[in-house]
Amino acid sequence: MGFILDGLDTEAYDRNYSDRELLIRILRYFAPHLRPMVLVAGMIALNSAAASGGPILISMALDVLAQDPSTRSMLLLVGGVLLVEGLAWVFNYVRQLYSARVIGDVVLQLRTDVFDATVAHDLSFYDEHASGKIVSRVTSDTQDFATVVDLTLNLLSQVLLVVLLSIWLCSINLWLTLLLIGFSPFAVVIALSFRRVARRVTQQARRVTAKINAQIQESVSGIVVAKSFRQEQAIYADFDETNAQSYRMGLRRGLTLNTIFPIMGISSGLGIATLIYFGSLSARSGAVTPGNWYLFMQAVGFYWWPMMNIASFWSQFQDGLSAAERVFALIDAEPQVAQTASEPVEEIEGRITFRHLEFAYTLDEEVLSDFTLDVRPGETLALVGHTGAGKSSVARLIARFYEFQGGELLIDGRDIRRLDLGQYRQHIGVVPQEPFLFSGSVADNIRYGRPGATDEQVRQAAVRIGHGDWLADLPEGLDTDVGERGANLSMGQRQLVSLARVLLKDPVIFILDEATASVDPFTETQIQEGLEIIMRDRTAIVIAHRLSTVKHADRIIVMDHGRIIEEGTHAGLMAQGGHYAELYDTYFRHQALEYIEQVGALGF
Repeated sequence: MGFILDGLDTEAYDRNYSDRELLIRILRYFAPHLRPMVLVAGMIALNSAAASGGPILISMALDVLAQDPSTRSMLLLVGGVLLVEGLAWVFNYVRQLYSARVIGDVVLQLRTDVFDATVAHDLSFYDEHASGKIVSRVTSDTQDFATVVDLTLNLLSQVLLVVLLSIWLCSINLWLTLLLIGFSPFAVVIALSFRRVARRVTQQARRVTAKINAQIQESVSGIVVAKSFRQEQAIYADFDETNAQSYRMGLRRGLTLNTIFPIMGISSGLGIATLIYFGSLSARSGAVTPGNWYLFMQAVGFYWWPMMNIASFWSQFQDGLSAAERVFALIDAEPQVAQTASEPVEEIEGRITFRHLEFAYTLDEEVLSDFTLDVRPGETLALVGHTGAGKSSVARLIARFYEFQGGELLIDGRDIRRLDLGQYRQHIGVVPQEPFLFSGSVADNIRYGRPGATDEQVRQAAVRIGHGDWLADLPEGLDTDVGERGANLSMGQRQLVSLARVLLKDPVIFILDEATASVDPFTETQIQEGLEIIMRDRTAIVIAHRLSTVKHADRIIVMDHGRIIEEGTHAGLMAQGGHYAELYDTYFRHQALEYIEQVGALGF
């Protein structure tokens, strides 16, 4: 058991719901579709009546044929059976049509809700949980949720069929019918005994599926790195191990869910044998005619299969409930970034103030401690320091991507936790270290932050970056397809697109995490010109990696382990001969020499 479940721990946001809670939650999604569901229920009743009417009609017809075996009687029998079966088909078709529509609408709404909740989660949520596992809940689990409804509708149909058959069997022989009904509790007990184990193994099966999805997504996203280091075999070995785990878990789930049918088959066999024995005694004593006894036993076949479906319902029902449970857990996951109010943010000046701020990604990973900083409106502030100094954390907190644990962060003197987050972020432009481009054209990606922008506005924003010279290198200009994650463009071109995107948005606060990837001197110049345009008359927070950006900043903040250890201009800090001067000599000066060598090699 341990080796099967190894590595299949629950997610931190998972929670346990009772069957009652899940059913109430599910019914809320069906409440807007009450009228078509009533129609579906009516079709189920009519279909069940038609299905049970078949054997009843045959029974009555046999008695009639025994008295009048004429051609006319036989034709009436055939016509009656065809009519009943035809009506059953029509009723079932209408039921399937409307139930499919309702289920489709419910799954659509559920998937909308879960995706909306997923997008609303802050970045810390994605730091902790693999994106592939989240995708599995949004796609696979929402679709499997529909099985709950199908099973429920089938259950209603089977219950009605059993009720109608029970009434008819009572008309044949009350005592034998009561004996048959007496076996029903045993079927229910057997089914309910599988309930908990069915829920457990189904949950584990879904977790291993999510694990496979996450592993595949990670492998495909990192295939370039894997091939560079010739690690294709290692990726395959990891996948093979997880796939084998999935096989073992799927086998265990299949055996658990399917065991109930053989057990129910044995139970039904014992029940039928008992009925044959007592029915034969009744027939021998004259309490029931041999013909009625034979018809009774034929009806038992129609009766017992629905009873088996009803009894096994709970074990199958857990499959759908476990899917619903995983989806609702994702929807109900509590965000760490919590706004205490939603004050409008129509305009801002761009003053940013940190007051004794405390921040940690985890309880044992303090990043900023008693951090105090004031950024003036329109100031360009460069953050420098070694890896892990806390530079990116400062930028992410300004964008309100993470929640801080103590102190204050003020925007124009207003607590950032009280602002309308959507409106506030309309005034912020962020360019990450590795610019992300969505599938589509270059123009689509530039327009991303301002969907209503015209083609001319998009073109003007692109031309203002590097005078638009970079567009000549694109095969189809602004209509060039960027490919998946911008794969058709170079790193420098992706950065230029990202800068044009921010320029079109025209934010008050600009946050830039400069890419460390080397680009050719010409593209470097275009990027720097674009940065100068964007940072002009804006509050700019730059995690600086380029010498040119550092030297032109209004103020440089030198950070180390979440603290500000130096601040000033480039010239002033160099004159101090402190940590910044050391950092400049070991990193920025080396970068400048490399740049000069590249320029010389290109003949500039």
